[in-house]
Amino acid sequence: MKKSLLLTILATTLAATLSHAGEKLSVAATPVPHAEILELIKPQLAKEGIDLEVKVFTDYVQPNLQVSQKNLDANYFQTKPYLDTFNAQRGTELVIVKGVHVEPFGGYSSKYKSLSELPDGATIAIPNEGSNSGRALLLLQKAGLLKLKDPSNAQASPRDIAENPHNFKFRELEAAILPRVLHQVDLALINTNYALEAKLNPSKDALLIEGRDSPYVNYLVARPDNQDSEALKKLSAALTSPEVKAFIEKRYSGAVVPAF
Repeated sequence: MKKSLLLTILATTLAATLSHAGEKLSVAATPVPHAEILELIKPQLAKEGIDLEVKVFTDYVQPNLQVSQKNLDANYFQTKPYLDTFNAQRGTELVIVKGVHVEPFGGYSSKYKSLSELPDGATIAIPNEGSNSGRALLLLQKAGLLKLKDPSNAQASPRDIAENPHNFKFRELEAAILPRVLHQVDLALINTNYALEAKLNPSKDALLIEGRDSPYVNYLVARPDNQDSEALKKLSAALTSPEVKAFIEKRYSGAVVPAF
């Protein structure tokens, strides 16, 4: 009888402890702005029974692999073109859950103050991954610096350039290291999250930048087996709340734009 009572007490205590701890939800994110935004909504989610665990990564590959392998529940860092390319190349089946914000992509230089100063034969560094490479070249095309064989090719690489009147040379590098080679090249096309980490201000420092109408929304991404879970629904709602919108607008001053 005593043993039964003890087991009942232990079970009740364990249930209370788990209830208090909340349901764990692990989300991969790059440091700025994604992890910062996730940290902001932790207290709200805790009130709703969600124990949000933010796993910070500095690359674009591991966040997807970790979610696909079910080591983590979701990630928040990428655009649809990048996700589509990753799924196609890696055989993964990750899916979009919710669009949160846009990070206007920009071009930066430590040597020149305007695009008009960029000399013929200048070296331009761009991301070496398909969707970001295409995004960089489309931005250069929009600025009138080159023309692509297919003017709408979001997966373009330097091999897809039809006209290069200024004889620019291109260095294709991993997106994360582009801020570190800024002094070695004439212009670098840098994803805004990496620009912010390097203390660059896109609205002030970029020589060219996408407009607020950029189609490259950053999404919360998960798997088909958990995309409709209650935990992710609560996370989606928190990420698109008025509180997050106000935080983005105040903290990033146009470098990050709410997409909701």
